[in-house]
Amino acid sequence: MTVQTALPEAPPAVPVLVRVRRLSMEIVKFGVVGGSGVAVNFLVFNLLMHGLGWAPMTATVMASCVAMATNYLGFRFYAYRDRASRTRRQIALFFGFSVLGVVMESVLFYAGYHGAGMTGPFASNVAKALSIVLASAFRFLVYRTWVFQHDAHR
Repeated sequence: MTVQTALPEAPPAVPVLVRVRRLSMEIVKFGVVGGSGVAVNFLVFNLLMHGLGWAPMTATVMASCVAMATNYLGFRFYAYRDRASRTRRQIALFFGFSVLGVVMESVLFYAGYHGAGMTGPFASNVAKALSIVLASAFRFLVYRTWVFQHDAHR
């Protein structure tokens, strides 16, 4: 009598086209949430700096923090709603990495505003835009890799 042990089968490989489509949809959703966050960021920045006369660095940090809070809701309930459920760890990672993103964005804004002399209303918005774009690349990578993981990645 021969006893045969069934080896667990590996899950079927996901075709490349399916993976590309999933990544494309993820980038689109990230862009929708990120785009609304950018709008919030610019709105608050311009209101504080050009409307209320706040200092440039205070205005950019406050605007980034307000956008960070609104982005969490968008990522959690729209862009990455299919990912692991909300946990304290996920929230801590999101805000930890977001704070790093705010620091990156603020340093880049400082370099443009003070270092490159981008101080007028238009130029300060260009400096803000460049700082947001560069910090967003960092955010995309860390959010999808560590914050909003698929359950299988744990």
